[in-house]
Amino acid sequence: MNEQLRVLVVSHAHPTVSLGGAEIASHNLHRGLNSLANVESVYLARVGHPVPRHAASALMSNRLADDELLFHTDDYDHFFLSNGDTQAISRDLLRFARDLRPHVVHFHHVLGIGLEALYALRDALPHAAILVTFHEYLSICHNHGQMVKKPSGQLCESASPTACHGCFPEIPISRFLKREVFARGMLGLADAYVSPSRFLAERYVDWGLEEEKLCVIENGIALEAAVPARELQGPKPRRNRFAYFGQITPFKGVDVLIDAVSRIPKEIWGEDSCLMIFGGNLERQPVEFQERMKKLIADAGQRVRFYGAYQNADMPRLMRSVDWVVLPSVWWENSPVVIQEALLHGRPMICSDIGGMAEKVRDGKDGLHFRAGSSQDLADRIVEVLSDTRSWDRLRATMRQPVDHMGCAREHVKLYRRLLRQRLDAAEAENPALLSHAL
Repeated sequence: MNEQLRVLVVSHAHPTVSLGGAEIASHNLHRGLNSLANVESVYLARVGHPVPRHAASALMSNRLADDELLFHTDDYDHFFLSNGDTQAISRDLLRFARDLRPHVVHFHHVLGIGLEALYALRDALPHAAILVTFHEYLSICHNHGQMVKKPSGQLCESASPTACHGCFPEIPISRFLKREVFARGMLGLADAYVSPSRFLAERYVDWGLEEEKLCVIENGIALEAAVPARELQGPKPRRNRFAYFGQITPFKGVDVLIDAVSRIPKEIWGEDSCLMIFGGNLERQPVEFQERMKKLIADAGQRVRFYGAYQNADMPRLMRSVDWVVLPSVWWENSPVVIQEALLHGRPMICSDIGGMAEKVRDGKDGLHFRAGSSQDLADRIVEVLSDTRSWDRLRATMRQPVDHMGCAREHVKLYRRLLRQRLDAAEAENPALLSHAL
């Protein structure tokens, strides 16, 4: 079982175009696979507007590495997770796949690509193992895959066509039922599902996916050298630099964080403490949220500093000026990359006590939990760490190490080979005369 293994990793975007956790995770897996002996990985990332298609073919190189390609498509139905450009799939994607003849096709998302691509590749590559990695609850939840109820913002424990209609009364229950049947049917074609968190895996099992097909494998990051702790200065130095990394959206709880900082008594916050926000896209958010943020920012005054969007390569430099990383998300989350980055650089975290965050950040060891959505409870945690000068060192001493992208790739290869053996055994059981062509 040590023959050359060809893997096609499919992503909904390329990290050079869209810097999100799923893009980083899929690209790290691709890099890790190609670093292993007897493994060859090709990376195919969806791209669309505003990037124009170069020619008639949907396949583009765009000056990327030789083993990385783009697949251009713009005709996407977000409700049904469906790609209307079936010609691009049947003409370009399938031709590419048949030429490559991968043993494994690993979807790290169907967003923008469409569930039709999974169906087409299953039909064209009957002996290949097909996997899907979930990064949020998009197949379950039409509200951006966040499983947060509209308009209340209440966390959603489980989805159903009736419950979804409650969030979107303009969409009939029958249409939500059709969406659920379509998504579950297409996903059922996969041989396995990968979830970076146990919490997310359980949600998909509750929704109806086969539990025996679900595997929990944490996303890995490149383990570069950790940056040193921030150098403290002054007569009474404190670990009082708090940082938020990520998009500024209603689901990420940045408003909860700014409100919490404003609630801290002046004598505890002092003149030298600071909340540093690294992220952008506020201008793309709903007007009500933008107005709320403007008021919170005005009330917080000099306590909050905005540094704008950043690239993943900037993280080591940015971490040098940070003591604490705060994750105030009001949705369940799955496995935010920033948790891995904070673990790598030894920055204790303060995070919401729900979902993948509570699973990944061990309370009292990797950081501290606060009640999700509660600005006051978050303020209390910040007061605690500002008042206890030993808390930072104590937590830093017990923080675990993040998962290396190489270790992540090895875990995936074990899974790939097991799935291929299962498919080969099943095929030979149906036709004993079948000659083995898989690994």
